[in-house]
Amino acid sequence: MRLKLDIDPDIVAMMAAEVAAGERAVTAAMREAGTGLKAAWRLLITGAGLGARLANSIRSQNFPRSGESLDAASLVWSKAPVIVGAHDTGPLIRSKDGLWLAIPLPAAGKSLRGGRITPGEWERRRGLRLRFVYRRTGPSLLVAEGRLNTKGQTVVSRSKTGRGKVTAPIFLLVPQVKLPKRLDLARDADRALDGVPGLIVANWVEGRTG
Repeated sequence: MRLKLDIDPDIVAMMAAEVAAGERAVTAAMREAGTGLKAAWRLLITGAGLGARLANSIRSQNFPRSGESLDAASLVWSKAPVIVGAHDTGPLIRSKDGLWLAIPLPAAGKSLRGGRITPGEWERRRGLRLRFVYRRTGPSLLVAEGRLNTKGQTVVSRSKTGRGKVTAPIFLLVPQVKLPKRLDLARDADRALDGVPGLIVANWVEGRTG
């Protein structure tokens, strides 16, 4: 017995059209999901009071970079993964040398390099020595003797009589700090993932009716 199978050219064309429609739908859905997740993460970061700069570290990239594919994907990531990850997990931070973490108080001012100033940089800039003050209850301190300027920062006192001279706390010293968890990136990622099938269907239907 010999069987002969004839494939209707119209069926071949229809199958090719369905594959093309599927490629367009999947690619569009992944791009929407990636863009939506990026926006959700940025909003989450600014809503947590972490600032627009950190929020703008969230980026996305679609694959393929051009054209359509049934294997389309979208990658969403942060250019500051350590900072974002810390606020997402709420880790316990300890000193690298096993001693103290120095937390600058307002009188310390800011670092010239951005971020928090260290005791070493503070001493070099102010020309003052920090003195350790141990306290049984509450954090220990690094203090300095000087005068307060108009910004509330401790500077060298030029008074020969000692007038206006104060002992000001500059740093709090603690053995460890528990960073509060301020983000929940996985929650928004799961929502984006759960929404992908619906986006594919919506884009497929739109492609047929458009």
